Amino acid sequence: MKRVMKILPLVLVIVAVVVAAAQAPRSIGLAQQLRTSHWQKRVLLVGAPTAGEAHFQQQKKLLAAVPDQLRERDFVVLELPYDQLSAADRQYWQQELKQSLTAFAVVLIGKDGGVKRVESKPLAPADLFGTVDKMPMRRQEARRAKK
Repeated sequence: MKRVMKILPLVLVIVAVVVAAAQAPRSIGLAQQLRTSHWQKRVLLVGAPTAGEAHFQQQKKLLAAVPDQLRERDFVVLELPYDQLSAADRQYWQQELKQSLTAFAVVLIGKDGGVKRVESKPLAPADLFGTVDKMPMRRQEARRAKK
């Protein structure tokens, strides 16, 4: 019993650390985030040289006004200030997504992992949803939701 009482505080500390680590946000790379979203979520990438860039801030405000519509269409929005990206993420942005690190961009990635739309100015939610709602997969989802 004495032995159990001696190790009990250590066990409690270990459990607390494991629980805290499980709840902490994970910092995974852009490529991994897109792989994780494949066939599960649509991804809207919002990139700009810095988080303070005017178009970046405007896009954030536009999207903040429509959280229910984003959720309804299975969106994940990733904000990508280039000055905060890892070297690997900057390389992925440039080489795989064919985007510049010097200009604002909005990139819509479909559930199939393909690039569906790219814009160099903030994208109005109505335009974004109009693009998505025309997709065959989204139409199927809407039909299933009505049943």
